[in-house]
Amino acid sequence: MENILITGANRGIGLAITRRLLNEGKTVFATCRNPGNAKLLDKLSETYPQNLHVVELNVSDEASLGRAVETVKGITKSLDVLINNAGIMQRSEVPETLNFQKMRETFEVNAIAPMMVMQKFLDLLRKGERPLILNISSQLGSLQRKKSGGLYSYCSSKAALNMMSLALAYDLKNDGIIVITSHPGWVQTDMGGPGAMITADASAEGLINIIRGAGPSHSGSFLTWEGEAHPW
Repeated sequence: MENILITGANRGIGLAITRRLLNEGKTVFATCRNPGNAKLLDKLSETYPQNLHVVELNVSDEASLGRAVETVKGITKSLDVLINNAGIMQRSEVPETLNFQKMRETFEVNAIAPMMVMQKFLDLLRKGERPLILNISSQLGSLQRKKSGGLYSYCSSKAALNMMSLALAYDLKNDGIIVITSHPGWVQTDMGGPGAMITADASAEGLINIIRGAGPSHSGSFLTWEGEAHPW
C-alpha cells in the first residue's frame, strides 16, 4: 500500500485518512471539487510536499474525471488503493418533497460515481501491489437495518453502492483486485453532525486497518469500520 487515491479528501473522514496515510509515508492522491478552497489540504501539502498530490475532481462530472485521470497518470504508473469516499445526503425528504433532480444527484455521487472512478483508474489498479478498492457505504444502506422512514435518496443510493460493489468483487476477482464496502461508523463530520458517536480519526484508523488486513477472502464483504461483518 504505497499509492492511494481518495475521493472527497478535503474534509471529514477523507481528510482524516489522508493525514494518517501521509504520516505513514504513503503517497496520497487527495481529490476534491475545489482545491483552491481546501485550506487543510494546503497545510498538509506544506508538510508533505513529496507525498501529497491534491487533484481536482468532481466525481459526477465526466470531463473532470478525465482530467483527474490524466493528472494522476502523469505522476504514477500504478495505484494500490482506491478509496471512494465522496458522498452527499439530502436530509429533508418525505414523500411529498421527493425531487427528481436531488434524487438523481444523490445517486450520481453516491452510487454511480464510485463505479465510474473505478473504471477510469482500473488500469492503474491492475498494476498495483495487492490492489484494493474500498467503497465507503453506510449502515443506512442496509435493508436489514432499515427501521424508519425518510432519507430516501441517501439510503437507497448506498444500498445500490453495496450491490454494485458486490458485483464488482466477482468481476475483478481474476485481476486480483479486492473490493470491500464499509460502514465508517456514525462519525462527527458535517454529514454525521456533532452528536455522532466517533471521531473522524477513529473511523479513519479503523478503515485503514481494514485495508491493511484485507485478503482475497474479504473481497465482496460489507464491513463495519471495526472490521466486523455488517448485515446487508
